[in-house]
Amino acid sequence: MPPHCDTMDGPVVRAARQAIEKRNVNLVLPWIKKESETELEHAFKKTLQMRNLGNGSEEFADHWFYETAVRLHREGEGAAYSGLKPTGLDTGPVIPLAEKALETGNVREVTDFLSNLVADEVQKRFDNVISKMNYDINNVDAAREYVQAMLRFLLFSHHMYKYITTEEKEKLGHPKFISL
Repeated sequence: MPPHCDTMDGPVVRAARQAIEKRNVNLVLPWIKKESETELEHAFKKTLQMRNLGNGSEEFADHWFYETAVRLHREGEGAAYSGLKPTGLDTGPVIPLAEKALETGNVREVTDFLSNLVADEVQKRFDNVISKMNYDINNVDAAREYVQAMLRFLLFSHHMYKYITTEEKEKLGHPKFISL
């Protein structure tokens, strides 16, 4: 997934900001695994203490808490943490549509977008196979091109099916499916 959870305008930092504003760590705890709760709760208490020191300590304390929350979130995904990313990074076309769906309660734009994307990709791969199908049997290079195109079509179709039908809990625990 394009940068999102590790950005300053991503959902983890938004939740961490709300937790600080409302002085309620429970607003960010859902973004991390249960095993990391104690560490985040400790960081939250320290953040609130540091914010009371004045002299600009609020900004430093808040940023440190965001870093901690995002790091723990990424660890929970089994992903590497490489620091907070700036706001405004390109998250691709589907994340804004999915976030809009959550705000409006209407998922139609997401399903239309993804359905069209999958249909276009399947059609492109299928057309590529068909274009290579009638090769000269004595042209081994052409036969290999056909086989490779056919395998890309079949494997793409299979992997799409497997991803769609795999239980969400299995996806979250499997590195192949993690790029959240």
